[in-house]
Amino acid sequence: MSEAELNNEGPPEQEPSDEGVAELLSNGEIEVLGRMPWSSNATFLIEASLDDRSARAIYKPHAGERPLWDFPDGLWRREVAAHELSAHLGWEVVPLTIERDDMVHGMGSLQRFIDADFEEHYFTMLEEDSLHPQFVRMAAFDFVSNNADRKGGHCLIDSAQHVWGIDNGLSFHAEFKLRTVIWEFGGDPIPAELLEDLQRLVDDGLPPQFTKLLGAFERDALLTRARALLREGVLPIDETGNRYPWPLV
Repeated sequence: MSEAELNNEGPPEQEPSDEGVAELLSNGEIEVLGRMPWSSNATFLIEASLDDRSARAIYKPHAGERPLWDFPDGLWRREVAAHELSAHLGWEVVPLTIERDDMVHGMGSLQRFIDADFEEHYFTMLEEDSLHPQFVRMAAFDFVSNNADRKGGHCLIDSAQHVWGIDNGLSFHAEFKLRTVIWEFGGDPIPAELLEDLQRLVDDGLPPQFTKLLGAFERDALLTRARALLREGVLPIDETGNRYPWPLV
């Protein structure tokens, strides 16, 4: 299924409220609409239906993952963990993402589909100054989550001008692996409200669900990176010039 087809298809006739999406994705009847193009792992567009409601989502099954030498098995868990961290911080960087085990290709992640303009990406959106605070927040999130693959095309903007970060499977490694296109704000002070959220994360620790999503060293490293941002108070600078993903978009 092409991006043009995705755009032409439009949203479901009855778009569910935010409160109902989790129920739809958890309990709805699943129809696979097609395979997403240009994905290195098996990735599907699905529609979940329950009663007279429906919602689209991106399905990433464990069975469709290619083994990686530098990341543990189960990238779908990191997709779920990225949403859980985003929600716990109250930052709304990552769309709603859940795990489900009764899918056609088995256990995997389901992430709410963002009905975005797929011609837009980080480098085009960067020209709009009003979006910069959202990119500052995403840059802080990607540092804490240790995102090793924040391409420009992994930044989507919806009709409400909210910027979302998708494709977070290569995150949360215990070793520092940050690779991102968002370096324009390096050295800028982190807004006070974001620092308050990070302080709460450090003080309270990670919620219990992270125990089954990430390993002990990965959880410890996450909190260490949060402490580093709090200590420095500014976004990091890539002094090597090498911490970029490829391709950039």
